[in-house]
Amino acid sequence: MHYDVVVVGGGPSGSTAAMDLASAGHKVALLDRDGRIKPCGGAVPPRLIRDFDIPDSQLRARITTARMVSPTGRSVDIPIENGFVGMVDRADFDDFLRQRAAATGAERFTGTFLRIDRSTPTPQVVYRDKATREERHLPCTYVIGADGARSVVAQQEVKGGDDIPYVIAYHEIIAAPQPSADYDPNRCDVIYDGRISPDFYGWVFPHGAEASVGMGTGINGVDLKQATADLRAASGLQACDTLRREGAPIPLQPLKRWDNAQDVVLAGDAAGVVAPSSGEGIYYAMVGGRVAATAAQAALASGRASDLRLARKLFMKDHKTVFKVLRAMQDAYYKSDGRRERFVSLCHDIDVQRLTFDAYMNKELVRARPLAHLKIGLKNLAHLTGLVPEVHV
Repeated sequence: MHYDVVVVGGGPSGSTAAMDLASAGHKVALLDRDGRIKPCGGAVPPRLIRDFDIPDSQLRARITTARMVSPTGRSVDIPIENGFVGMVDRADFDDFLRQRAAATGAERFTGTFLRIDRSTPTPQVVYRDKATREERHLPCTYVIGADGARSVVAQQEVKGGDDIPYVIAYHEIIAAPQPSADYDPNRCDVIYDGRISPDFYGWVFPHGAEASVGMGTGINGVDLKQATADLRAASGLQACDTLRREGAPIPLQPLKRWDNAQDVVLAGDAAGVVAPSSGEGIYYAMVGGRVAATAAQAALASGRASDLRLARKLFMKDHKTVFKVLRAMQDAYYKSDGRRERFVSLCHDIDVQRLTFDAYMNKELVRARPLAHLKIGLKNLAHLTGLVPEVHV
């Protein structure tokens, strides 16, 4: 069998690319290692649910409030007006996406990607079969590398693919406690505290009968498990049963190039498309898979490998500004606990709350309220320079 496209990686990005290509009538192979669950808070905004037709059965919780917690323990609750943020469990969600891709016609293979063999007229994806441990080949025209952060496809095939900044994320899935003053099954808690993470944040995200508790950091030497234990203790969750533990690198900067100008294009974490500041990745991964599929279809139709560049162009056209703003926010506020304290103070502002959630829910910067943007810019400057006193609650 010669495949039009072999997709390496069966996470949200790869599964979306495989589904789109198979739905368009292309011969698609989806290669996945199977059994790997990425550490992830699991938040999916309404835009994702709508754009990618996610059924209610995949939502473990519907979040209506976000709580920001400062280093001194001050908190601000931000209501999610006129909607909710869905929460998924990656163990079930990723498998659902793979099964949906297969139902549209993508052929699934289970194993570990090794390399691309170009000794034949067309490239062949070489992988080690999980069951037999033998090397097998998948002949194809194009390859989509969606094999996550530290992508082997990216490292072997794309310039700059072996050099990308990232944080290490670690979380524990626990049995959710009964609702209390400390734990609300309809609220996500985001903890900005240098004792938990010196350069990122910690989280407590409800998943129905379970919850994700974790943190991320890009600083070597931080004890991730101890930091998470401290977070659980501070949140009154130390007695909850631990169901599983997971850790992985999370890239925080899109690669400058996503293709090898020949037959490979990257998608999702492999391309570095996780949002700075928030660390949100599921929506951007699925968009990355979709634009990679679009680029592959264009290249298949034209026969021009240069059309693979379309993936990055389409993604950055819609999301470059948001990533730039989020990067600036992370650089400004995550450097110290003093800055984090002021960031939480800023979150008390109603204009900040409304525009932040408009941008999160709809995945674009809202331009309809220029005066509000101006006000936020001035407030942001005042908080960074210390002109505004800290808010004590």
